[in-house]
Amino acid sequence: MSKPTPRSPQATVSATSASRAAQVLARPIAINGVTVPNRIVMAPMTRSFSPGGIPGEDVVSYYARRAAAGVGLIVTEGTYVGHESAGQSDRIPRFHGTEQLAGWARVAEAVHAAGGTIFPQLWHIGMVREQGQPPFPDAPAVGPSGLRLDGTEGTGKAMTQADLDAVIGAFAEAAVAAERIGFDGVELHGAHGYLLDQFLWAGTNRRTDAYGGDPVARTRFAAEVVAAVRAAVSADFPVTFRYSQWKSDNYDARLAETPEELEAILTPLAAAGVDAFHASTRRYWLPEFEGSDLNLAGWTKKLTGKPVISVGSVGLDGDFSTAFRGEGSAVRGIDDLLDRLEADEFDLVAVGRAVLQDPEWAAKVLGGRFDELKPYDGGALKSLS
Repeated sequence: MSKPTPRSPQATVSATSASRAAQVLARPIAINGVTVPNRIVMAPMTRSFSPGGIPGEDVVSYYARRAAAGVGLIVTEGTYVGHESAGQSDRIPRFHGTEQLAGWARVAEAVHAAGGTIFPQLWHIGMVREQGQPPFPDAPAVGPSGLRLDGTEGTGKAMTQADLDAVIGAFAEAAVAAERIGFDGVELHGAHGYLLDQFLWAGTNRRTDAYGGDPVARTRFAAEVVAAVRAAVSADFPVTFRYSQWKSDNYDARLAETPEELEAILTPLAAAGVDAFHASTRRYWLPEFEGSDLNLAGWTKKLTGKPVISVGSVGLDGDFSTAFRGEGSAVRGIDDLLDRLEADEFDLVAVGRAVLQDPEWAAKVLGGRFDELKPYDGGALKSLS
């Protein structure tokens, strides 16, 4: 079976993009009990502007500006769940604690006032953490087998059943808090080599109990987190799950080599209560498996039937890793993206660095003002513009 030729990035905006963008992107879509007003999602991006884990008024304004400009769904930066080993920084927001949740309530209120919807991304970093790091320096790093992403022994430990139960409870408690303070749904961070992904990936999960082994067994912990969250919130409260093949600093890593292996991983998650998946790739236009031009999001929708968010260098002529390093990236056209949305390959598209650089990105695209789009500049990471 021959490998398809990747669709080439478009360096310029076609004449038809302006007339098609509003029609294709402005369609509302339901995710469980929530209607997202259009197909544009703000991707989660760690910003580290929340001292003490508390999102302040600058964070409130940062998200509200994007909602006011037409982003239909905002997925917040990763927020640490209430487990002592969940994080590694006291400037990354937490989704537990009185002051922290009060700050997030203001964020949700401001986004709603601007016409948007918003999900917090709930996060536990697992073995990415090193012991001694804030916000709880005495807490050990924990993971499925005590291994770092490179396969070496870390300074932490393999999780006991008590550890697993505690983390499952922390995710459920955070989801309950999100619903209580006014968020529209939650996203569980199961991508990029963090804790849930460490269980999914054979490279870090060497367990010999019920949580390790074949792809289905490796999915058990993440599925139990999903099921606990699903049981803890209202039936119509959306639960989304972000996953990836690649890991931080290991772009060649793969959860699944074939569609059949991917189906074995996604099916238990869908059965546990995932309402929509967020398939993270570096370049959305690349095919995932030989013999098909479907990207990872396209395969996810085909295999599960669930709504899917696609992401990966949208709006950038290049991949996010060079843009993140501040090397810049030219504006990329979206004709190919619109083609895929019209063909129902996936349902929504998450935009990261392009929306970080330009708070008005959604308004400009929906309004056909492509000539006003700004190339990405890594300097945008230095402030909450």
